[in-house]
Amino acid sequence: MTVRRGRTLIAVTAVALALVALGVALWGRPDRPPAVPAAASSPSLPADAPPVIVPGRPGEPAVTRPAQEVRDAAQPRYNSLDVWFVRMMIPHHQQAVEMAALAPDRATDPRIRAIAERVRAAQQPEIGVMRAWLTARGLPAEVPNHDHGTMRGMQSPEAMRQLAATRGAQFDRLFVRMMTEHHEGAVTMATDLLKVGVDQTMHEFANSVATEQEAEIARLRELIAP
Repeated sequence: MTVRRGRTLIAVTAVALALVALGVALWGRPDRPPAVPAAASSPSLPADAPPVIVPGRPGEPAVTRPAQEVRDAAQPRYNSLDVWFVRMMIPHHQQAVEMAALAPDRATDPRIRAIAERVRAAQQPEIGVMRAWLTARGLPAEVPNHDHGTMRGMQSPEAMRQLAATRGAQFDRLFVRMMTEHHEGAVTMATDLLKVGVDQTMHEFANSVATEQEAEIARLRELIAP
């Protein structure tokens, strides 16, 4: 085997391992890759296309750049892992909102109710953002025959029924435990996407999810600190 072929094999192996890691994080099974387009971009301009003058930032002069570079930079790009992340994060957020909606009538600690309200205020609009992202690309939100319960942090139907059936201090303790696990799963999904996703919007969104939910985990843990 030549040195060049050896390096190529190592690079391909590294990419494959990254994709498997994200697949496990998003849906818990590495054997079902998402059946969506690998990438999206418009046809490239010919190499002899005339250059383009790009205005500079305030106080900076304009610059001339090859038309191909300007065209490529303007095109939205995403890969199959970006799409899969969005499709999995929608039901993940929906369950968090469902748990948070139980708190006003069941929680005893006002801090629990405050955290629940923050979860609802943040994640409900984010569901709309993710659905709009899919719609703009002509992609459906649903994944037929997928068991969302295999995702990181997702709570079982039994656990959700138990949470809905409790009140007072018992609800507070159970809510903290379940929401902490749920947030931890979302952070894992988001940080994994940052390693392999290519869509800039989803990169920013995943970074926001990881940052905000890490902070929320810290608040939740403070409620049960000795």
